[in-house]
Amino acid sequence: MFGISFEHLLIIGVVLLIFGPKRLPDLGRSLGQSIKNFKDSFNGIGQDPETPDRIAEKKKSDDGNPPQNS
Repeated sequence: MFGISFEHLLIIGVVLLIFGPKRLPDLGRSLGQSIKNFKDSFNGIGQDPETPDRIAEKKKSDDGNPPQNS
């Protein structure tokens, strides 16, 4: 099912030559964090809690008008 071909071994060898075995764990960790942050940004996790509705309410209250309750 999962076969390792010559091309896979060649790619692994080139990556080892370029980055070295000591830097591979750090490279994998940073790549994983980047992918996680990318996915979280699409899911809306970690966004600023100030939604456009809250900003409009805040602006109205700053103008002297009381915010409207929905």
